[in-house]
Amino acid sequence: MRAKIVSKSVPGTRFLDPTVLTRIGNLELLASTVVEGFIAGLHSSPFLGLSLDFAAHRQYMPGDDIRKVDWRVYARTDRFYIKEYEAETNANVFFALDASRSMEYGSREITKLEYAKFLTACLAYLSASQRDRVGAAVFGEKLQDYIRPSVRNRRLVLAALDRAEATGAGDLAKPLAAVAESLVRKGLVVVVSDLYAAPDDVIRSLGALRGKGHDVIVFHVLDPAEVDFPFDAPRSFEDLETGERLPVTPEEMRNDYLSLLEGHVGEMAKRLTDNRIDHELVVTSTPLDAALFRYLSYRARRLKGKS
Repeated sequence: MRAKIVSKSVPGTRFLDPTVLTRIGNLELLASTVVEGFIAGLHSSPFLGLSLDFAAHRQYMPGDDIRKVDWRVYARTDRFYIKEYEAETNANVFFALDASRSMEYGSREITKLEYAKFLTACLAYLSASQRDRVGAAVFGEKLQDYIRPSVRNRRLVLAALDRAEATGAGDLAKPLAAVAESLVRKGLVVVVSDLYAAPDDVIRSLGALRGKGHDVIVFHVLDPAEVDFPFDAPRSFEDLETGERLPVTPEEMRNDYLSLLEGHVGEMAKRLTDNRIDHELVVTSTPLDAALFRYLSYRARRLKGKS
């Protein structure tokens, strides 16, 4: 089973390459730039209104998009009114960012942790702009930072993401159990991690969230070199979490490595899906608009299933 990789950008959107984003020093500015460009692209594409439910009318103001005018209301009242939309009224959306040492790896200009921070910041900004209550946790072996869900916590969430540093060995179980215990309201939990763990351990860890009635989506972040294994010359590879070094001849083990990786990702995707957890594999070279679109698609499916 070959797992799908999020790679295609959304028609009509203008996106920034992840390596370009590393030059933007302010995470909130980065998130607003990406999200506002993404939303503008959706509004000029066939995906207008994706995951957005009708909320209310308001009177037309100069500068409003005329495509949002409700012409049926105009026919009845001879006045221009705009349709406004929102995704879900004050939904709880919680973001769990893996900041273990393995996330520090990057074969290009951007590490997995940097990409994960950018992605999580954009998802949080998008959710907050849709009037969701947003919260976040940053974790390695244990919780490093925790922001409770609130409609007023967008900047606190972005600040927590901005100061996240890769530290500690990966351990999903304890931090996610603590998150599950802390979340009073049922909602959506978005986990962003490289999932460097056995599938059984991942399922048990995320099971704490599913057992509390939360919907869960996992963004599985990998570096291009982890996916393609482009190495040629013999070298030593270091486990970032244990510090152990292993001499490797790439030509001799490339096929075995790629087979093992495909098996691991495929098994992870299957097990998560079987447990009603959405799995999205993203590589750090993937433009962020593709991941944002997958997130909105998930929200649309989730909302439709509960309507």
